[in-house]
Amino acid sequence: QVQLVESGGGLVRPGGSLTLSCETSGITSDYYGIGWFRQAPGKEREGVSCIEPRDGNKYYKAFVKGRFTISKDNAKNTVHLQMNSVQPEDTAVYYCASADDCGSWSPVYYDHWGQGIQVTVSS
Repeated sequence: QVQLVESGGGLVRPGGSLTLSCETSGITSDYYGIGWFRQAPGKEREGVSCIEPRDGNKYYKAFVKGRFTISKDNAKNTVHLQMNSVQPEDTAVYYCASADDCGSWSPVYYDHWGQGIQVTVSS
């Protein structure tokens, strides 16, 4: 059974930092791409970052490039999203999801999803 579980969310001040983690079971990030998505109230779910299996290539949406960093620890089956210089517009429920690779930002491309975790950026 495939499971993805996010952790590390919460309240953070503008300009602050937060690290999200996605622990997988039933799959490993050696063989599956792991993507981070977010969904703000009243908005569609959007891709944020993705890390490829095997070669570990990383992809970022323009609105987080230079601020967020994705990484993976294959030994712990965990993918992290380090979020720096967060802004109120980063407030959303963040999800991790798995796919064969990072071939698309479309949510339908991803097979398995975590339950989501709230990130709130506010002073």
